[in-house]
Amino acid sequence: MIIMIRYNPKINEGLTKEQVEYRIKNNQVNKKSDIKTKSIKQIIFYNTFTLFNILNLSLGLLIFLVKSYKNLLFLGVVICNTLISIVQEIRSKKAVDKLSIISSTKANVIRDSENKNINIEDVVLDDIICFKRGNQVIADSIILEGEVEVNESLLSGEENSVIKHVGDFLYSGSFIVSGNCISKVERVGKDSYANTLTHEAKYIKKVNSEIMNTFKKIIKIISIIIIPVGIILFLRQYTLDNNLTDSVVNTVAAIIGMIPEGLILLTSTVLAVSVIRLSKRGVLVQELYCIETLARVDTICLDKTGTLTEGTMEVEDVVVLNKKYDYEKILSSIARVLVDDNATMEAICKKFNKKTDFTPISSEPFSSEKKYSSVTFKEGKFILGAPDILDDSKKMKELIEKYSDFRLVLLKHNKDNIALILLKDKIRYQANNTLNYLRKQGVDIKIISGDSEKIISRIAKRLNFKNIKCIDMSKNKTNRMKQIVEEYNIFSRVSPKQKKELIQALKSNGHITAMTGDGVNDVLALKESDCSIAMASGSDAARAVSELVLLNSDFESIPKIVEEGRRTINNIQRSSSLFITKTIYSTLLAIIFLFISMNYPFEPIQLSLVSVITIGIPAFILALEPNHDIVKGRFFLNILKKSLPGGLTIVVNVISVMIISNIFKINPEEISTMAVLLTSITGFILLYRICYKFNKLRIAMFIGLILIYLVCVIGLHHLFEMVMLKPLLIIYVILVFILDIGLFDFLSNLCEKRIFKYIK
Repeated sequence: MIIMIRYNPKINEGLTKEQVEYRIKNNQVNKKSDIKTKSIKQIIFYNTFTLFNILNLSLGLLIFLVKSYKNLLFLGVVICNTLISIVQEIRSKKAVDKLSIISSTKANVIRDSENKNINIEDVVLDDIICFKRGNQVIADSIILEGEVEVNESLLSGEENSVIKHVGDFLYSGSFIVSGNCISKVERVGKDSYANTLTHEAKYIKKVNSEIMNTFKKIIKIISIIIIPVGIILFLRQYTLDNNLTDSVVNTVAAIIGMIPEGLILLTSTVLAVSVIRLSKRGVLVQELYCIETLARVDTICLDKTGTLTEGTMEVEDVVVLNKKYDYEKILSSIARVLVDDNATMEAICKKFNKKTDFTPISSEPFSSEKKYSSVTFKEGKFILGAPDILDDSKKMKELIEKYSDFRLVLLKHNKDNIALILLKDKIRYQANNTLNYLRKQGVDIKIISGDSEKIISRIAKRLNFKNIKCIDMSKNKTNRMKQIVEEYNIFSRVSPKQKKELIQALKSNGHITAMTGDGVNDVLALKESDCSIAMASGSDAARAVSELVLLNSDFESIPKIVEEGRRTINNIQRSSSLFITKTIYSTLLAIIFLFISMNYPFEPIQLSLVSVITIGIPAFILALEPNHDIVKGRFFLNILKKSLPGGLTIVVNVISVMIISNIFKINPEEISTMAVLLTSITGFILLYRICYKFNKLRIAMFIGLILIYLVCVIGLHHLFEMVMLKPLLIIYVILVFILDIGLFDFLSNLCEKRIFKYIK
């Protein structure tokens, strides 16, 4: 059992060198408790040693061993996919690791009777630490001397500052608004208040991505069947009087066709391009798939302070109470003298900044305890403060009630009330436009804040909220969280834990949720949401756990992210159908050839040609086109609906080739050439359907691909193991091509009107 020794150093002496060394030896230092991320070694390991990578490398090794080197071309896609995934994840990790919970870099401590500036990580338990206006509290401390006004909005969500006296606690993550104090460190590192809030967030968040989940399902299905099918197919091919090389090449061709390796590369590339585009708009993407998630969100929870509002005030109007005073001249004079560092005074200074000839004699700074400040000029003493404190008359109470939607400041001279200044929270630029955009997209908007019901409702009205239903969560003693999140749209006095519970309740009700926030008090909810968005101007903890960071704290970026998500989803969905077509026909053919005594008609290099020309190149070009269409339907069903007709058509083509080869005794080279040609033709038919409504880019792409294909088939036919066909076989290919158009239409209608209608 370790007994913790506590020191009580004198204020002017602090800890001794020996006491500090003892604290360091016992690990009682203010080490950061960082949000957990993968190490670079882990990132490289997990992206390199995937099931498909191992399988592809194994297949490549088999091809290498039988010395069919040109059939190793398929490994190029595998290597590119792995490198892109590793680079992107390392980039995201570095962005996260640059962020820390406390933004201060130095702390002013007293040690061995000397003032020293040290790194915040070097602060130890029982250190004597000095705080002044503007400092961030870097460790939980108790005040020994002095008095300060503290802003704890990043911890509690409340804007109002609180006054702290000797014996009161200062919590890490709060800011000193005014005053100076000397305190003793009571808790450090993982034991600090800020870290208790972020403790539950220290896990690697599971991404809620329909694209990722769909690909995982596809990979899981293929993984189950690929190895047994591969082994049986190899044995089957080897018993058909093939040598070892031909058996291996045929089997590898069947297996690599089943693996949609280019699909993962496509997705990684498209998302990486989205990351670059969004970065130009001031958005840091720390998780690739969150771009997609935000486009699918149906409920967004907004923290008020620092998110919807800037955390500053602005003067809305002035109600003149006594016309014999020039209130503008008086306020300009007061603003020139007072140095109060608070939102109210900043708003007054910004509004009233005329040059005056008032000569100041003395001033009294604002105090949270007295609720007013004052300046004495030769012309008299003028007071600025809370109207209910400075005047308790019935008339003033009526004015306070009349202007209850504003924060009020009374300007007073002796017993004369001069003017009532009406202030309001400054709404973030374009916040209204962004919320209107989200409403039009069918997104349900909820405000979650630690502030009072009155303050939040006032903000909600200014943000055009209709049918406001507010609940004070501090008075909520029920466990009806699932019902509450559906009944109300404004949640006041919400604790950090309750914010997380609200998000959990929404998710359990089937909603896809997004959460915006900027404070330590938002961390748990941000981590829990499907898509988390942080303001760069907020706490480092909020930024560290969020998938999207608005670097300019610009709320207007959200529609751009949604549009980028739509482009990503719709384009990946369209291009994915090309890759899944290959997986469908390759899987079905591999299974069919388990039961027929014929050689598999493709070689790996032939499938590489078909894949690159009819799938790879067009998929990447189409995936980068503009596309802001609303996302409709389920991702998996959408790609299956487009890919199944093409896959089945190719299977029919290959089977027909195998049948006529038995009738007309066609040699293996001609069988393979016909199979490649008909597969390519069907690929071009599918591509034509996908590209319908041609623009200049699509026309150029389509013509270019056909020309490249003809060059490969005619000029490089030896490389791709293809031969010139007899006239009769050419006629057969043309006839099948014509029939394929009708067959493709028939299968498309069957899928659309029968199969998928039944599934829905």
